[in-house]
Amino acid sequence: MKHEPAPHRLDVRAMALSGQTSRGHEPLLNYERLVQDLPDLQADSLLNWAAKFDTRTGTNGKDEPWLKLDLATAFPMVCQRCLAPVEINVAIAREFRFVASEALAEEQDDDCEEDLLVLAREFDLAALIEDELVMALPLIPRHETCPVLMPMSATDPDFEASEHNKPNPFAALSGLLKTKT
Repeated sequence: MKHEPAPHRLDVRAMALSGQTSRGHEPLLNYERLVQDLPDLQADSLLNWAAKFDTRTGTNGKDEPWLKLDLATAFPMVCQRCLAPVEINVAIAREFRFVASEALAEEQDDDCEEDLLVLAREFDLAALIEDELVMALPLIPRHETCPVLMPMSATDPDFEASEHNKPNPFAALSGLLKTKT
């Protein structure tokens, strides 16, 4: 399959008016911030993405550009329970509505369910994809069921034995009280 990276400069309005769809299949190594968070990425760690642009009639009766973004990949990580490698499968499906300005996005953000993006002359789809992937990284990666049974408690018999052999620090105080009476 041909590796096609996400474009950095798109005319969203033109793509939405023509209902265009872009698809790609590329290495995760293309995304610098993701590489920083996933040092074990290999050249064969791939991302499948699809971006469908269209228009929908807004509340003001005018057509508004929209983007439906689908991402699918797997992150190679280390399980925080058993410290063995774990592959975290990620599937993201998000919709974005484009608005004319940052002020309008802030004004409408609380009242809408979809995510808002500011319509720019040149839209960076690759940056949006990277943002979505970074946000999808799990805080604590782990297996559903670890392949190795991990002990769930830690005890040190030497530590516990030494605790029992220590004299009680208050025993000396009680001896002082007895000598004064």
